[in-house]
Amino acid sequence: MDVEKRFELVSQVGEGGEIVTPEELKALLAEKKHPIAYDGFEPSGHVHIAQGLLRAININKMTSAGCKFKMLVADWHGWANNKMGGNLENIQTVGKYLIEVWKSCGLDADNVEFVWASGHVKDDDYWKKVMQVARNTTVNRIVRCGQIMGRKDADVQQASQILYPCMQAADIFHLKADICQLGLDQRKVNVLAREIGPKLGYWKPVIVSHHMMMGLVEPVVSLRYSLDLDIYNKASRFKYYREADEFFLEDVVDKQKFFIKKNISEYNYPDGSKIKILYDKLFPGSIKIEHVISATERAIDMKMSKSKPDSAIFMTDSPEEVKRKISKAYCPEKQIAENPILEYCKFIIFEKFKTFDIKRHEKFGGDVSFESYAGLEKAYAEGKIHPMDLKSGVALRLNELLEPVRQHFEKNAKAKDLLEAVNKLEVTR
Repeated sequence: MDVEKRFELVSQVGEGGEIVTPEELKALLAEKKHPIAYDGFEPSGHVHIAQGLLRAININKMTSAGCKFKMLVADWHGWANNKMGGNLENIQTVGKYLIEVWKSCGLDADNVEFVWASGHVKDDDYWKKVMQVARNTTVNRIVRCGQIMGRKDADVQQASQILYPCMQAADIFHLKADICQLGLDQRKVNVLAREIGPKLGYWKPVIVSHHMMMGLVEPVVSLRYSLDLDIYNKASRFKYYREADEFFLEDVVDKQKFFIKKNISEYNYPDGSKIKILYDKLFPGSIKIEHVISATERAIDMKMSKSKPDSAIFMTDSPEEVKRKISKAYCPEKQIAENPILEYCKFIIFEKFKTFDIKRHEKFGGDVSFESYAGLEKAYAEGKIHPMDLKSGVALRLNELLEPVRQHFEKNAKAKDLLEAVNKLEVTR
């Protein structure tokens, strides 16, 4: 497979996410036939569909492009983050269960190596890397990385949670990873690794962040968000940064830079949200925006959550449970943006099936079949597909994909024991 085809495959993984940078990715693929890509997962409860099916889809694209993939079972990280009540043995039980899930849902296991963080911590050289990271950043920067643990800045309270981002940045270099292939919620620590890697005598890893699938429940809209999606999308084009004592906004698309007289961080709402204020006079005659958050922050706030069971389909949910969750899921008629059921179609169903069939009574137009997501999206936007009909088709396809996983945990004694053990454990945030 030539470099262009490999680049296209990896770029598909970054669709709806981000690649930093496409130019560096293409150069890496030209230089190495088998670059190392990695992801780390914190064992923290049952596996939902984004961690299971979507993860397998994306990893298989990476391995098809020639990547050797390393999956880090981040048991010590979960311990530092107080997962499973801070019980390391329980965290490791969940880690073994997660591996069984991936092996049963079509993951290219021949080209994936599972590595345990508990093995890293026995290596003095690993702790040397952790210390190098810690010595070359600040406490404030590390606290801002709390997002990678599913925490807001104010939630980072335990000293162990300060250690976590330092460990995760060190993981990249200890695993010799050329590509950080994690979700958008892990962006901050990956960027940190890119910034300090060369200073420490290492390299600047390429970031391929995959899309964060939203939860099934209706997204919460508060003063943190622009209510106009068109305005929101425009606003998310701007990045804010400081040079010496001057502050700037830069349009990352048009490469225009705007000088700001006052530190934007001074403009905060009482809840402590990071809010970017864009002045009307800064963009005369164009847009007027009072408050927005970045696209990444919005995606993280809407993602599936283990602590909210109805926000996600779990890999071992029964067929009846899948139908129940899908039937009550948020799916506004004719709405394409922020529609979780359509996301399931785009990122999972059309990746696994050539066609998507919807069965309907004749009086509602009869059965219909789609060969592409674009065709389905168009029909839905035009009101030709009712939300309940869409949900029915999605539930049917999801149950087809989950049945091999259910069978594995029913018939494989080791997997069955692990699932039973996980079912007895209390999941903590």
